[in-house]
Amino acid sequence: MKMSIIYWSGTGNTSAMADAIAEGAAAAGAEVNKLEVSSASLNDILEADVVALGCPAMGAEVLEESEFEPFYQSIRSNLSGRKIGLFGSYGWGDGEWMRNWHDDAAAAGAVFGAEDLMVCGAPEGGECSEFGKALTK
Repeated sequence: MKMSIIYWSGTGNTSAMADAIAEGAAAAGAEVNKLEVSSASLNDILEADVVALGCPAMGAEVLEESEFEPFYQSIRSNLSGRKIGLFGSYGWGDGEWMRNWHDDAAAAGAVFGAEDLMVCGAPEGGECSEFGKALTK
């Protein structure tokens, strides 16, 4: 199984989540391609069996607007029937950015391989690794 993990991180928390997700997925036998969104392309979506997309909450609980949101919009039409997982960190709010993102991806036809993963601040424990493992099933 091939997994692409594509993320944006401002403080390093979402990057740390991506690292742990990659470790969990690799431990479950996945071939993992982990990329910052600035290095990702549509092919990274199309060539993967499952895609994990990561972005922290920004501003008034929205996706990062200069790099991640434009990338997400560019691949959105290719999510129909594709197995994905959404993850990100936050420091305030109640997860509105993740709910809105989930609803948008669902409307695009994405199939969720695991429950969305939100972490307040820096990730601790094994929830990220377990998320990576869950996406490989």
